[in-house]
Amino acid sequence: MGVLSHLEPKGVWNWFEQLCAIPHGSGNTKRVSDWLVSFAQARGLTYWQDAMHNVIICKDASAGYEDAESVILQGHMDMVCEKAADCDKDMAHEGLDLAIDGDMIYAKGTTLGGDDGIAVAIMMALLDADDLAHPALECVFTVDEEIGMPGAAAIDVSMLKGRRMLNLDSEDEGVFTVSCAGGSMVSCRLPVMRRGFTGTALTVKITGLQGGHSGIEIDKGRANANMLMGRVLRAAAQKTELRLIGVEGGKKDNVIPNECTARLIALDPAAVRGVCANMERAFQNEYAVTDSSVRVDVSDGEVRDAMNQAATERVICMLNCLPNGIQAMSADIEGLVQTSLNMGILTTKDTEVEAVFSVRSSVASQKEMLWERLACLMELLGGSTEISGNYPGWQYRKVSPLRELLTEVFTRQYGYGPKIEAIHAGVECGLFADKLPGLDCVSYGPELREIHTCRERMSLSSVQRVWAMTVEVLRRMK
Repeated sequence: MGVLSHLEPKGVWNWFEQLCAIPHGSGNTKRVSDWLVSFAQARGLTYWQDAMHNVIICKDASAGYEDAESVILQGHMDMVCEKAADCDKDMAHEGLDLAIDGDMIYAKGTTLGGDDGIAVAIMMALLDADDLAHPALECVFTVDEEIGMPGAAAIDVSMLKGRRMLNLDSEDEGVFTVSCAGGSMVSCRLPVMRRGFTGTALTVKITGLQGGHSGIEIDKGRANANMLMGRVLRAAAQKTELRLIGVEGGKKDNVIPNECTARLIALDPAAVRGVCANMERAFQNEYAVTDSSVRVDVSDGEVRDAMNQAATERVICMLNCLPNGIQAMSADIEGLVQTSLNMGILTTKDTEVEAVFSVRSSVASQKEMLWERLACLMELLGGSTEISGNYPGWQYRKVSPLRELLTEVFTRQYGYGPKIEAIHAGVECGLFADKLPGLDCVSYGPELREIHTCRERMSLSSVQRVWAMTVEVLRRMK
């Protein structure tokens, strides 16, 4: 008996639990992709699988719906793999440990992957059911959405007939997303030289931050551990001569990093310890609402080849001067972040330090402005930038029959109307709208909390309601 086998709708939870047993972090989706193909083969369904492991599975219309326009359902099969500091699970090779707490499902010690495993499960349940009324279904399962959406960018959708698409990749029940920002990943690389330096080796570590999604939660005022480390190192360098060995923080460009570690050699270790204690108090005051548990700890380190003075100064300057966070709010939509960036990954190699940003904007020219700002600063420091994973925004449609139908069904089921909104986070709808001219698309989903963190939760009752709404919308697409 599975942990979720007693839950309704049984089809959805059956497939979700099977998915969770297969490791499927971004860049590690081949097993899930092949599993989807086997699912289609066993049911005699038409399918396509491309070289990137994207999968499309099609199902004929039910009786009486043969003349209805096909409908596309879409979601991504990869998840963000984050875990608690005391969790020893190997998420590249082990499945998740599911658990239930009241109305919430979660994974012990790790992210749950409800974003976007629930879309995979809902689509599989629809494809597997033989008692539902619906037009022809074209279910699109993409890969690597969480690392820049290269799957959706590369997928060939020329075989799709539908021009109505239900994207199941939203996290707030009762919210219909109808527009989103475009985005990209920018890698900032700074060459460093190393030279012997005599002093005390120390390790400085910033922990205790909440982190979160760099699009959805960029407006919550949460601290970025990489940026805080820049301030700590700058303050320490003003008190004592020091050299950096390396600095590392964050694992995903689209996740606000909750930890950062710096390794250094200092002439006066007591001064560094004093600075860290002062900065911890300052950070706890600054982030008393969002990150009051922030810590800045110092421990003895291991002596290694340190960067020379010039490289140390440039790295500290980079961490203090590169922009981060919200850069502009929308003047058209109240409360909408228009432009932002997040230093999500910070790594050190023997010859360079690299900072990787997720850059987002609903205004293409402002996204390009941030590319240029990063490039200018890195050039002055002697470094370089590289842009990858660029994807378009999703423009709002003033006339949308699909949005009207979903709103009508939602209002009848819930007793109140949905919220229609644009979001700052990237979704794959923009790429599909670019590939399929005239596409009418709405993104929605069940209630998910604290996605991309080990505290992620998904509401069981919300999944039930979203399933019921989806089934009714399909029934009314005759």
